[in-house]
Amino acid sequence: MRPITEPPSEVVMARFRSGFGRRFILTVETEGEYDRSGPIRRDGHGLAHLPRLAKFQQFCENEDVCPVYLVDYPVATSALAADILREPVAKGRAEIGIQIHQEDDSPHQGEGEQERKPFATAVPGEVERAKLNRLRMEIERNFDALPQIYRAGRSGPGPHVGDMLRDSGIAMDSSVRPKFDLRGEGGADFSHHPLGPYWLDAERSLLELPLTTVYWGMLRKQGNLLYPRVRHSPRLQSFLARLGLLSRIPLTPACIDVEEAIQGIDIALDDGLPLLVFSFHGSSLRRGGPRSEGEEDDPDRLYDWWGRVFAYLAARGVPPTNVREIMSFVEV
Repeated sequence: MRPITEPPSEVVMARFRSGFGRRFILTVETEGEYDRSGPIRRDGHGLAHLPRLAKFQQFCENEDVCPVYLVDYPVATSALAADILREPVAKGRAEIGIQIHQEDDSPHQGEGEQERKPFATAVPGEVERAKLNRLRMEIERNFDALPQIYRAGRSGPGPHVGDMLRDSGIAMDSSVRPKFDLRGEGGADFSHHPLGPYWLDAERSLLELPLTTVYWGMLRKQGNLLYPRVRHSPRLQSFLARLGLLSRIPLTPACIDVEEAIQGIDIALDDGLPLLVFSFHGSSLRRGGPRSEGEEDDPDRLYDWWGRVFAYLAARGVPPTNVREIMSFVEV
């Protein structure tokens, strides 16, 4: 299988049966809170945000949204996470997927502190496979669920992830981050990957759900050419955005205000994307959504962001979906 980090030479876009229309899926990167300023330690993570998941899950249920929690090893082995999410998962009101960071399940990497590397591409393939197998086992044990979707931590899948997922019977990957070039951080260049769902192998056994990102502005059609030239200059990016010429909009509250997100939704729908993939970090449930310099943390801001986005999607006739539903609608 071609590495997920490489743009496909022949793109086979996914097609969905009649009735699927246009939908969106919400993915929550539910991971340990790591101190990434030093070497990796086996106890170097926190889980202070986990109690906030109960309120967020209830919020999503009230909105008829089924969130997909992409959990790493600390969360997968947390009794509190299981207490909060096991029932919603069992009743189909939430789903569990896999997320792997270098920090995850460090017993497979030896004892003590280890050098920190930002992406899984730096982790040996046999270690990455062992992480995946052990994490899947812990999810099945703790949540009584079979994970069917995977995302590499920090959008950094290793070169053999596709084969690993296929061998493990996992149906979907969601590691690709189109319009982002992460090579300067030691990651992959996703600038030229497709925006819509596509098959990663000729047998159509593994489906890619790229995180939705679009360009906005008068020069957006030239975004793939122009944006890489300004990506290292935040001041120039801000200048182009203020003039309405070019900006990049990932569908996440991490760095995008709600008005920008709505612009991104309109562009994605007008471009004919059948599936919009939203994502955010569960740890932001403690901090809130985008804020200006000097503003204090306000978790309610995040709920306002999602509430307005969900309302706009409903007004545009875009209902929520989940992994189970996508698998039932996709044509193989």
